[in-house]
Amino acid sequence: MRIGVLGTGNMADALATHWVRAGHEVAVGGRDPHRAQRLAERIGPAAHPTGLDAAAGFGEVVLVALPFGAGAEVVRELRGVLAGRVLLDCSNPVGPGFRLLTEQGPSAAQQLAAAAPEARVVKAFNLCHEDVWRMRPPVFDGRPLAVPVCGDDPQALARAYTLVQDVGCDPVAGGGLDRAGLLEATAALFISLWVGEGADAQAVAPPLAYATGPARVEGAPAPAG
Repeated sequence: MRIGVLGTGNMADALATHWVRAGHEVAVGGRDPHRAQRLAERIGPAAHPTGLDAAAGFGEVVLVALPFGAGAEVVRELRGVLAGRVLLDCSNPVGPGFRLLTEQGPSAAQQLAAAAPEARVVKAFNLCHEDVWRMRPPVFDGRPLAVPVCGDDPQALARAYTLVQDVGCDPVAGGGLDRAGLLEATAALFISLWVGEGADAQAVAPPLAYATGPARVEGAPAPAG
């Protein structure tokens, strides 16, 4: 698969490195050619540096690895080039105080879709720190990390699922793009728990077998009271 990357930061580095190892070709696009060159060299021989426009035109899938706000601006400039392509959004609109910057408005992913309406936008890879995505693979207690994916186009989702698996993770259907805001709000909550409170966000939810209560689990203890 040909993958264009918009951005030269940590998320671009972490994800594109996995994809090159999985056999994909990557074009690293940045406004600063020197940063794009350094990142492409670090990712591997199947990556090459270029500008934003060329990276968008190269990729069957285009990763938008840019800060919230800047992503929509760049995508709007590249709207024509991005028509028909899969646009993968990993951004988190989280500001000071762990506040969700989109508030009651459209999600970051929906803002990308509005900026390039002919593209097929998918939300994924937004719930973890970039160093988690650098792991080879992200496996905890013997279980691969699950990655929720939101989008409306079946073919775009299929490609996103492949790229999730190439990172060593399990894709999870998160619903349509209208649910991307839930992923972004979840990221804001998790970051506030991890960073603000030093709490284990995994401890918030019970295991799947207990999702509807212990009475449905064979051999589970009776509820107290």
